[in-house]
Amino acid sequence: MSKNQFQLDEKIYQGLTYFFENIPFNKLVGMELIYVGLDRVDIRTAMKPELIGNFIHGNLHGGVISSILDVAGGSMAVVGAYERTRDRGDEEREAILSKIGTIDLRVDYLKPGRGAWFLATARLLRTGNKVAVTRMELHNDQDEVIALGTGTYLCG
Repeated sequence: MSKNQFQLDEKIYQGLTYFFENIPFNKLVGMELIYVGLDRVDIRTAMKPELIGNFIHGNLHGGVISSILDVAGGSMAVVGAYERTRDRGDEEREAILSKIGTIDLRVDYLKPGRGAWFLATARLLRTGNKVAVTRMELHNDQDEVIALGTGTYLCG
């Protein structure tokens, strides 16, 4: 992904990229940041045999679906926390961001996970001093909604 796809300043770009790319699980699942802005985060994952949950139908595993939604929501929470702490020093900001974690995740599975690739989109509903709330969608390559999610993240 090229930097010009980002609407964010360089520090936010570097921080989120560092956060995202240093989680081994993201690499294992094949998650790729496609778009990051103050309005949303998009993450794409290609289907591969290791991600199949139902071997008869070849569907994406439900745990992988929830993980992709959680990573998208957590990434959006990072963007919100960066934006909220814009006036703080780098060390204080890093201390806050190092504590970001999932408090609650709700996933509604709407269709079987069929497709060549999947795109998770997350939007920030609210960010406060302690908690951020995000809304996520997972679409397949046919633009069908596979799952919806709501995530609550510790961010302070």
